[in-house]
Order: sequence, then C-alpha cells, then structure tokens
Amino acid sequence: MLMSKSTVSRQDPGKLSLEQKHGQTLTLVLSGTWSFALELPTAEAVRPEIAAGDRQPQKIAFDCSRLTGWDSGLLTFLIKIRDQCEQSRVKLDTSGLPPEANRLLSLAATNSRAPVIEKKASRSIFFNLGQQTIRLGYSTVSFTSFLGETLLAFLALFRGRIRFRGQEFFRLLRECGDQALPIVSLISLLVGLILAFVGAVQLKTFGAQIYVADLVGIAMVREMGAIMTGIIMAGRTGAAFAAHLGTMNVNEEIDALRTMSISPVEFLVLPRLLVLVLMMPLLCLYADLLGILGGGIVGVGMLDISPARYLAQTQGAVALPNLWLGLIKSVAFGIIVALAGCYRGLTSGRSASAVGMAATSAVVTAIVAIITVDGLFAVLCDIIGI
Repeated sequence: MLMSKSTVSRQDPGKLSLEQKHGQTLTLVLSGTWSFALELPTAEAVRPEIAAGDRQPQKIAFDCSRLTGWDSGLLTFLIKIRDQCEQSRVKLDTSGLPPEANRLLSLAATNSRAPVIEKKASRSIFFNLGQQTIRLGYSTVSFTSFLGETLLAFLALFRGRIRFRGQEFFRLLRECGDQALPIVSLISLLVGLILAFVGAVQLKTFGAQIYVADLVGIAMVREMGAIMTGIIMAGRTGAAFAAHLGTMNVNEEIDALRTMSISPVEFLVLPRLLVLVLMMPLLCLYADLLGILGGGIVGVGMLDISPARYLAQTQGAVALPNLWLGLIKSVAFGIIVALAGCYRGLTSGRSASAVGMAATSAVVTAIVAIITVDGLFAVLCDIIGI
C-alpha cells in the first residue's frame, strides 16, 4: 500500500504496543499509519522482549486490526523483527499481517538469501571418464543431427524450395569477402616473407638462393595459403557466426523461427555455409599471390634475384595440381568454419557467458578440425602420388 506524502501527513503516526503474553506468545499491536514520511517506532524496542532469557517468548505474532495505512516503512520494521527472531530462534507468525505486507515480506526473504554454493564432491577418475563419455555421445548425436539437417537444406536448395533472405546473403558476402581482405593480406604477406627469409638463410650456404622461389611458391599454393586463410576465417568469421546465432538464441529469435515453421538451418546456417564455400577459394588464391609477393620481396631485396627470374622460377615450380589441391582444401576448410560456428551458436546456452563460450568453442573446434583435415589430405595425396 503506497501513499503520497500529503496523504500520510494527515494520518496518525504509527504506534507499537506489546500485549501480555498468552502462553508463550508475544503479540505486537500495530496501529496508525506506518510510513517513512512519519516518525515510526524502531525494532530495537522489541529486542529486549525477544532476547529475555528465561522469559523469552516462543512465538511472535502481530495484531494489525487498528492499522490505518502502511508503506515500505512497515516492511523495513518487519524485516528487522524477522532478523531478531532468527537470531534468537523465536518463531515468527505473520498471519496477522495484511496479505500484501506478508507477500512482500516473503519476497524480501527470498531475495535476501545468499545463493548457496555447493561444494562439489570429489569424484573418481572413472566417474569423470564416464561423464565425459556420455557428454561426448550426446554431442555426437547432436552434431550428426545438425549435419543431417544441413544436408537436407542443401537438397532443398537444389530443388528450389529453400527460404532465406537474399539481402542477408549479400551482406554476408561482403562481410566474409572484401572486409576480410586486410587481415588476409597482412598475414599472407608476412607468412611469405618468413618462409623466404628462413629458406634464404639455409640455401645461401649452398649457393642455391634461387630455390627460395620454389620453396615459397609450393608452400603457399599447396599448404600455407589454404591453412592460414582457414585459421583467419575461423578466428574472424567462425566466432562471429557463433556469437550472432548465440545471441539470437538468447533473445529467443530462433525459437520464434521454429514457431513460424521456418527451419533455422535453412534460414540461418545455409546462407553462411554457401558464402564461405564461395569466398574461401577466392581468399585462398589471393593469399597465395600475397605470399608469393612476400617471398619475392625477400628474394629481390636480400638475395639479389631479379623480379623476372624470380617469377619464372615460381612458374616452373608451381604445378597446376598443387594449385587445385590448395583450392580444394580451402573449400573444405570453409565448410568446417561455417559448420563449427553455426553449430556452436545454435546449441549455445541462454546467457551472455554462454555466448562467449560458444564463440571460443567455435574457434577452437574449427582450428583443430582444419589441422586434422589437412593431415588427412597429406596422407591421401601421398597415397595418390600428388
């Protein structure tokens, strides 16, 4: 019950009286208007009666039949009385209070309690191993289901039954394409410089400086261009996908899509996957060129190789199968980055910390998967003889 200051000024101030004990019960009689705008009795007046030694009551009750009005001043008084009763282990009977005051007192009691932090019991290594195995099983089933939905979305795309916004698709193209060029340019150029410098230090001892062009060209086109682009996109785009979809999950936007019978995989995941499949080969090719340029800077500047000779040596060393191999790897790495980012975003928790964890997990998952798949490519190429 809330009252304005002009209203309470015309009321009798709140009064407190203690009735005689009936058995072991002490009744607090509240009368008048209990408001912060008026002078109110303090809870300290009741403390001697509550902590009276042998004469201590077993229960404190309230009589509010003569209470004409109240606001948070009454609630403050009741909270202090409740705290005194808890300290003295005296039962508090709030049935005589107004229903609204009783409800607010219960709410204040709930909010004032500090959360209890349970100490985790020590578990055996077998228990932890079993728990992690169960979690791995659930994650495997969940990711397999996600892959199946993605595959069905691709089939629906080929049948022309897919639903996603074209404007969003082109926005993602710009985000994953031209906006990624500065960081890809810097990293690729530096990688080419480093490879050429390390190779030059060793090859100069044999007088074979010209083969720096072979080293940088083959390494960039076959391995480093695709790997570095994949890692860059995992840290830049994969984390952005996970954070974006995780935030949509927190805001219940994904639940709203499902309510409208719109598949989140078709509407959100598929355009991101298509964008990375399209852009990763182009970014990889661009990274290859910048890496070769970095190697050329070292070759021309440190080893006194003419630009024309360096370019001719690079053209002779880099075969077309090496170029195609790097581009195929880049497509695979783009799929990995898109799937990792979208999956972690869709399965994230509904809190700010969960979104951050989803972004971190997406980056780690994508990088580990990229290195693993690159190793599989190396084994497969050795078997084929490429």
